Amino acid sequence: MTEIQFFNSLGRRKEAFTSLTPDQVRMYSCGPTVYRYIHIGNLRTYLMSDLIRRVLEYNGYQVTQIINITDVGHLAEEDALGIESGEDKVLAAARQERKSPQEIAEHYTQAFLEDIAAINIQPAHRYPKATQHIPQMLALIQKLIDKGLAYARGGSVFYDVSAFPDYGKLSGHTLDELRAGYRIEVDEIKDDPADFLLWRGARPGQLAVWDSPWGPGFPGWHIECSAMSMEYLGPQLDIHTGGEDLIFPHHENEIAQSEGATGLPFVRVWMHGAHLLAEGRKMAKSTGNVLRLKDLVAQGIEPLAYRLLCLGHQYRGHMNVTWESLHAAQARLERLRRSVAEWRQAAGDNLSPSPTVEGQGKRSAVGSHTAHGMEPPAAREAYAAAFRAAINDDLALPTALTVVWDVEKSDLPPQDKLALILDFDRVLGLRLAEVPAAAPIELTEEERALIEQRDAARKARDWATSDRLRAELAARGLIIEDTPQGMRWRRR
Repeated sequence: MTEIQFFNSLGRRKEAFTSLTPDQVRMYSCGPTVYRYIHIGNLRTYLMSDLIRRVLEYNGYQVTQIINITDVGHLAEEDALGIESGEDKVLAAARQERKSPQEIAEHYTQAFLEDIAAINIQPAHRYPKATQHIPQMLALIQKLIDKGLAYARGGSVFYDVSAFPDYGKLSGHTLDELRAGYRIEVDEIKDDPADFLLWRGARPGQLAVWDSPWGPGFPGWHIECSAMSMEYLGPQLDIHTGGEDLIFPHHENEIAQSEGATGLPFVRVWMHGAHLLAEGRKMAKSTGNVLRLKDLVAQGIEPLAYRLLCLGHQYRGHMNVTWESLHAAQARLERLRRSVAEWRQAAGDNLSPSPTVEGQGKRSAVGSHTAHGMEPPAAREAYAAAFRAAINDDLALPTALTVVWDVEKSDLPPQDKLALILDFDRVLGLRLAEVPAAAPIELTEEERALIEQRDAARKARDWATSDRLRAELAARGLIIEDTPQGMRWRRR
């Protein structure tokens, strides 16, 4: 199996990936808090997780992925939505929209699932809901109390961060730094401002409440992910993903809870995606620049075009979305579909077998001209090796896309191009296998004569005549493209 390199946020370095169980991967991805619609910045993070999974499966791993649904327990730290600090976001949305918490959670969960399906993110194997796993959370909290890592105060339970020596190893924060710069309003009943909530005592009139040994209340946000990930994946995970904003405090607290309870390393590889910028600013409700998929569709941008745009950016780098870049991605997607349709029409039933490459993790130097001088089988293997080397190098999808365009421009036979691109699309996820063969284009006698004249002009290097004839054909609705295999045309 070819070596895969991932950047591990724990240690802040790229390292060779190995799983706890050979050929199997346990993967947990932090899911949405279902109190509002997700935006395309959120979708970029879920797309990162999808690409990690696709790369692993492309390399022969069997991946089990869990994405949680936070339908209670995520407390607000700001009031941009009119939510009080310390108020549960789902319950606040229920209050504002005059619906039950269950109605709010079900509505926004369904909207989330529809959005990720629209950009062809593979469904997780389970979407556990926090409200359905309260017993597991209570058991975990009790275990932390029994180990001296948590304490009860006034009906709430807090984690004692000073009792966990490794606290801060993911984010790099020290306890002294946290205490000095603590932003959230300090709960006076806590022993230390840096201690975090495991169980919150219920307020009068609260809608979602469960009984516990410490009184009625509801779980804190952080304990949910520890309890649900361990319920379905066991005490140790191979990969845990999320946005970079979750490194602290959420993922830092997950480590403290999980490792404190089990005494085992919780996650082998932590992977985090960078923020999305919209016209140069971080996408956020407070800045008023939030874009949803439906906003893109209203402007003629398909969800898969947004996926293609994301593929052109490294997941750990900030990505700036503009309407210009979105329309350019739509045009590139349409171009790729046209090529696939034409290759499928030309190949007929003569589709080449998908290349099988077992490389050494080294990037092959394949460009648009490398195939010249190579027999098609050797050229196919070279392109396949270059693609695999790119995706296995910490999801270098921008480099992998250059291989895609190099294949498109190459002089490989149509059936070889089609086989390569459909194989690559197992990772790219652009649904290119669904593109039908192009219908043969019927030419009029005049159009055929003009094409023949242009071909003769190009052979004579009469570029002025060639350009004039291209323009005349375009005026008739026939778009001419020059390829290594010669002219090709399509109706406007």
